[in-house]
Amino acid sequence: MEKHLKVSAIKDGTVIDHIPTKALFKVMKILQLEECLEMITFGNNLDSKAMGTKSIIKIANRFFADEEVNKIALVAPHAKLNTIRDYEVIEKRVVETPREIIGIINCFNPKCITNAETITTRFEVLSNKPITMKCLYCEKITNENEMVYS
Repeated sequence: MEKHLKVSAIKDGTVIDHIPTKALFKVMKILQLEECLEMITFGNNLDSKAMGTKSIIKIANRFFADEEVNKIALVAPHAKLNTIRDYEVIEKRVVETPREIIGIINCFNPKCITNAETITTRFEVLSNKPITMKCLYCEKITNENEMVYS
């Protein structure tokens, strides 16, 4: 049986693999990939032995800072990031939800001080399956369905 690549290779950049199918467009939105001027290839509903189906994003000439990886972790907590140089994988990282989320999402509580003043939001991650966080200012619990990204 002949194998075919479903998504073409990139020379330099980042591959975000093992994204849950339902999270693909959330990952693209929080990374603001609609503004990216480099080549972006994505696949959705691809076969996966471990997940059933998965999504993948390949971004040429783009590498992610820790803050961006933390954003990915909020919507795809078990995704894998592969750094590509000259068509070779030089680094593999499993996305892990950090213990604290700083400045990535807004508190959904309209009475929270972070919504009234210029204060960077801070959340303690209580669970990563599903994502549940507690605001360190007002102590309201936020789950992944209530998240609003900064």
